[in-house]
Amino acid sequence: MNGYSVAVVGATGAVGTKIIKMLENAAFPIKEVRLLSSKRSAGKKLVFKDTEIEVQETTEDSFSGIDIALFSAGGDISKKFAPEAVKHGAIVIDNTSAYRMDPEVPLVVPEVNPEALEKHSGIIANPNCSTIQMVAALHPIRKAFGLDRVIVSTYQAVSGAGNSALKEMYDQAQQMMDDKPYEANILPAGGDKKHFPIAFNALPQIDVFDEKGYTKEEWKMTNETKKIMGDDAIKLSATCVRIPVAYGHSESVYIEVKDTTASVEKIRDILRKAPGVTLEDDPSEQMYPTALTAENKKDVFVGRIRKDLDDEAGYHMWIVSDNLLKGAAWNTVQIAEKMHELNLIQPLSNK
Repeated sequence: MNGYSVAVVGATGAVGTKIIKMLENAAFPIKEVRLLSSKRSAGKKLVFKDTEIEVQETTEDSFSGIDIALFSAGGDISKKFAPEAVKHGAIVIDNTSAYRMDPEVPLVVPEVNPEALEKHSGIIANPNCSTIQMVAALHPIRKAFGLDRVIVSTYQAVSGAGNSALKEMYDQAQQMMDDKPYEANILPAGGDKKHFPIAFNALPQIDVFDEKGYTKEEWKMTNETKKIMGDDAIKLSATCVRIPVAYGHSESVYIEVKDTTASVEKIRDILRKAPGVTLEDDPSEQMYPTALTAENKKDVFVGRIRKDLDDEAGYHMWIVSDNLLKGAAWNTVQIAEKMHELNLIQPLSNK
């Protein structure tokens, strides 16, 4: 086999450009990379392995000869073009929310539930960024001690809302420091009635609210975690907050385990050995993960592990990861790597 033909949909976006970079060192052979985008971005040139590739407009015919299509261009684009890619014989790995809760679509974090890949029908969903890092850290603990309850508060980077939100944060910060008027047009949710500045601020809203007072982001964490872990009995609630950090989501996570023989040292030892997880936990040396130190790294970082003061089964921890890498681009490419490893992709040239 000479390699796979891979398409990246949304190639010029924040996640798309990271996917291209991750593909350069992917653990599967690549013979072609096809970069796709909106009509507005078509014609731009991006670099893959020192070679300039012109970005093409995404159309129904863009997927002819494609083995793997990596989507990161918004849910509407995925709903429109992912079925077309499957019709052409491609395996779709979708980084949007379009298919995550579809019962026919596997929702996969390779360190947690790779076996779900064997049940796909052409489309695999990449989970929400804040969900990925949490389940990657909690899965090995759950395997060892069971998991009864999770309460998470997130501190999410502005890049999770896209490049335009990131630019608005930088503009607002400069305008505030210069004592000039500033505008807020994007956050906390582009489609909501009001917008607030994110510079020097914290916004306890990511996406829109429902009638129960939870946001879509909070429901994503709840529902996706249960689907990935295959356990609807886990009690989980989330409060998702946007903070003025460029890259890297941080999470304060409280868990209650089922097996009370658990201990801080046992949990630390499990996480030291867990794939895709780096333990940074030494309070005596002020060692713990931060968003800045996690930036541009593939792993999920865990620290501040401590026993709850009142509940025998309760533990607290701090989980950090680069939201554009493990939270998006890297997990997407990892899924493709795992499918290659499991011989779940049949190149069109071999059919």
